[in-house]
Amino acid sequence: MDWRDEGALLSARPHGETSAIVEVFTALHGRHAGVVRGGSSRKLAAVLQPGTQVAVEWHARLEDHIGSFRVEPLRARTNAASDRRSLFALGSACALLAFSLPEREPQPPLYAATQYLLDALGQDQGWPGLYLLWELGLLETLGFGLDLSACAVSGATDDLVHVSPKSGRAVSRASAGIWADKLLPLPPCLRGTPPGSTAELLEGLQTTGHFLERRLAPAMGNRPLPAARRRFVEVLAREAARE
Repeated sequence: MDWRDEGALLSARPHGETSAIVEVFTALHGRHAGVVRGGSSRKLAAVLQPGTQVAVEWHARLEDHIGSFRVEPLRARTNAASDRRSLFALGSACALLAFSLPEREPQPPLYAATQYLLDALGQDQGWPGLYLLWELGLLETLGFGLDLSACAVSGATDDLVHVSPKSGRAVSRASAGIWADKLLPLPPCLRGTPPGSTAELLEGLQTTGHFLERRLAPAMGNRPLPAARRRFVEVLAREAARE
């Protein structure tokens, strides 16, 4: 069994004395793992970093074997390292993909959105909003999408400021009533408007985080969400405190 593809490297961990097991989110084969011989060497270790775009050749005697990768770097996405927040966002996105994606199942829309996000980190000033919408897209892809188009109670499409933590549907200010403090925030950035502040972005991440933790994580065997996502939010929270 042999194939060639390209994608974003998600993770690498040591395997034996000199090799590494890597996971790559590929365009045509989804999240796929393989052994990289010599992956722990100084030369390859610099390549096998989360977010690196790589060309891969996979070979295995049988399709259900883990197989081996030959890896060629295409671009390192070093621009993400120019901003501490974007570097943590890159780590969060790669960790969430490695945590949640089913193995060997192509995800074309999510793959395209991931490529767009990773290329924007550290380069496009709008990347924080892109990251938030990317989390929404991840939830949608995995069957936990939110419906923010109209109020779940009245059907109204204006003044939507809350999200039901149970249904994932929007709720208008008028319909929330005495239950407002039990609902999740629906800041404008969750509906595609660029976040006006870090505090607003954090409100959006609070809402997506709720569904990642309460819907996605249980479906993954009640494993905790990756620590990289928490660290990203903590970096933003410290920044918001200084604003």
